[in-house]
Formats: sequence, structure tokens, C-alpha cells
Amino acid sequence: MHRKLLLLLVPTVCILLVATSLYLGHDHLTRLPKLHIPNRTSAIHTCNHCERLVSLPYPPYRNDNKTDMVVVDQGTVLPAKRIQPYISAILDPSSTELPRLECPALNASRYDVLKDMGDASASESGHIDYYFALDLRNCLPLLPRLLGSIVEAIRFLGPERCALSIVEGNSPDGTADVLQALSPFLEQLGFSYFYESSDINPAKGDRIRKLAQLRNLALHPLFNDETKNRTSAATTVLFINDVAACAEDLLELALARRALGADMTCAMDWTYVGPDPTFYDVWLARGMNGDSFFAIPPDGYWNAAWNLFWDAPETKARYDARLPFQVFSCWNGAVAFGAAPLMAEDGLRFRGGPQMFCKDLWARGYGKIAVVPAVNLEYSDGKAEKIKRLKGYTSDAVRGQAEDRVLIDWIPEPPGKIKCMPNWGNQFWRPWNESLQVS
Repeated sequence: MHRKLLLLLVPTVCILLVATSLYLGHDHLTRLPKLHIPNRTSAIHTCNHCERLVSLPYPPYRNDNKTDMVVVDQGTVLPAKRIQPYISAILDPSSTELPRLECPALNASRYDVLKDMGDASASESGHIDYYFALDLRNCLPLLPRLLGSIVEAIRFLGPERCALSIVEGNSPDGTADVLQALSPFLEQLGFSYFYESSDINPAKGDRIRKLAQLRNLALHPLFNDETKNRTSAATTVLFINDVAACAEDLLELALARRALGADMTCAMDWTYVGPDPTFYDVWLARGMNGDSFFAIPPDGYWNAAWNLFWDAPETKARYDARLPFQVFSCWNGAVAFGAAPLMAEDGLRFRGGPQMFCKDLWARGYGKIAVVPAVNLEYSDGKAEKIKRLKGYTSDAVRGQAEDRVLIDWIPEPPGKIKCMPNWGNQFWRPWNESLQVS
């Protein structure tokens, strides 16, 4: 009788002890919501001085029995419980814990070709075929969509073939906390992640020069001792601004570069200065006639912003048909370009804005630069949703396009002169090769 009573009491006491310990320690726990990722194990870890999360999200392509645990500590700005929803959203495409632009499922059959590099030298084990580069500042709300799409694209391409380089600085909103906390999770996904915080502040001093420095910092891991033997001229660089992009937007830029034989492809980026969207990168984008994408009078009013390519009928026809078209220069929120000019002995680097970068590409014989109007981007989730409703998602825009119509009849020589615009009231034409980099 006593033995039976003892057997009943022992489990009861154990349950009470566990419940009491959890109650007393609940203030120290930060729980990661369930991720819809197969083969995941998770655990909670407590400490006396901080909130910590321990979780191991296994990516779908791995099936092993590792039990390593990842800890998210307090950030400099954000507590761990504020960081964890961003980690969840970035790693899990189906997460709805944080608001973000809704994106369609990837059309795998369209982008499968990107998994085959073709070049034997580029198929070597460990070679970085796709290098994603970003400079981010104070863009916490955008991270679930932007980084979530990049992670989705990398998973599709094959994590072992990809690298992600992010340079952050001057972010009082906690952007840096999330980017730092991501590191062990992304390493578990199997791709190289390079994160650097910089105190270079483009808001003070020479903005263009400092932005060039930040872009070069984001490219630096391409050439450092750790990765220089894993990158080559066959590597594709995807440089992405702080935009609300879907995974298909990024993959389409890479696919278009390959399909067109382009040296560089750009999206179209938009902003809302009123009820209707306006093309954003008008400062630096130039057509093959050397002119801006729309006319801006000296008074600076964008009344003609709706009339894109008003003086370039062939370009306008291709734009209206959502077909890629050649330009002298572009950036437009996101680009894909080959690493070959960067890998040369006198490797190309940013020494000014993107227009200068394109000018240097032309000077080195890389003038196959194209805009892909099927890819339309904006700089916030809410307005990106409006753009996607108006312009269509990339998958909508490319559906049914005939391959022979997509191809570009490349013009080998740049326009003789380019319109310069230091400000709206000071517009003038100069030779395209003025101020070229001297080898």
C-alpha cells in the first residue's frame, strides 16, 4: 500500500517542481514561435541577467541529427523578445507574425536554370556563384520582406553556392541587433554570411563619396583571404537597396542577365510623391540617347514623370511591352552584374555613384546594361504592395513572353554625350567618357 502511494506521489512532486521553476523563471524566457521548417528542434535556455532564446531551425534541404542550439541575446537597442519575431519572419516565408509585402510562390521551373552555371570552373565545390550585397541603415520594418526574400532565393539556388554581405551603420531602430542575431541561424543554413557595422555616415559630408565607400565595403568579402579562392569572374553579384523585394524579383534579375548575355541588369524602382507612383532613380538612370528617363524642367516639378522615354520611341515601345531594354546607366533599387570587372588586376570599384560605376563598365567593355521592367520595386512594404497591384508581380509580367522578343539587339557604343544634373536647375550635356578612371 505504501509503495503504491509512493509511486503516485513521486510524479506529482516532479510536476509541481517543474511548474514552479517555469513560473519563477518566466521573465527570463523569450520563445521563438513555431517555424514552418522541417526537422527543427528547439529548447529554451535561461540566464540570470538577460533574456535568451535557444532554437535550431533546420533548413528543408538538410536531414541530420545535429542538436546544436542557437542563442539570441539582448541587443544594444532591442530586447531578445523584440528580435525573435524578425528572426522568425526572415527564416520562415510563411510567417505572418510581422507585416510585410505578400509575395507569390517561386516558379521553380523558370529559375531552375540558375542552378546550372555551365562553366566547369564555376561548378567546383565551394564556389560562390551568387554574391548578395547590401548596405542597410535604419530599416528594421523592411527586414522581414527584404532579408526573407534573399534567404528564400538563396535556399532555392543552393546555400553552399551563395554568400550574403551586409554593411550596416547608424541604425538607432535596432536594425543592427537583428542583423547580428541572424548570424548563427544563417550559418546553419549553409551559406557564408558577412556582417560589418560601419560608422561611415552619408548624411554628413560628401554623401556620394561615402556611399561609394559603403558599397565597396559590401563587396570586400569577394576578395578577402577567406573567400578569394571561392569567387571568380563567373560569380554573379546581386546588389540590393533597402527595397521591399520578392524572391522572384531577385532571381529574375539574375535570370535576365544570363538569358540576355548582359553585363548588368537593373529593376525599375518607384516612389510616391503624390497619389501616383513616380520612377525614382531619375538622377542617375540614362537611356541610350544619354537622356534621363523623363524630362525634369529647371523648376524641379515632376509633372512629366508619367511620360517615360518621351524622346526614345524604341525604348518606350519595349518598356510598354515589359521587355528588357538597353540603357547607358541604371541602378533602380536592385542590380545583378558579373564579377569579372571586379576581379581584373586593376579591379573595378565604386568611386562615385552608380552612374559613374556604369561609365567605368562601358570604358572596360562591359556595356551590355539593361533594365528589366518586369521587376518593379518600392522602398516600403505598404507602397510596394500598391506598386505590385498596379504594375503586377514579376511572375505576372513575364508570363507568356516570347523568348525571341525578350532578346536585345545590343548597341556596342555608348551615347556620345550624357545629360548631367547636379541639381534640377543645372542640367547640361557632357561627353560620356569625361572623368573616366585612369588605369
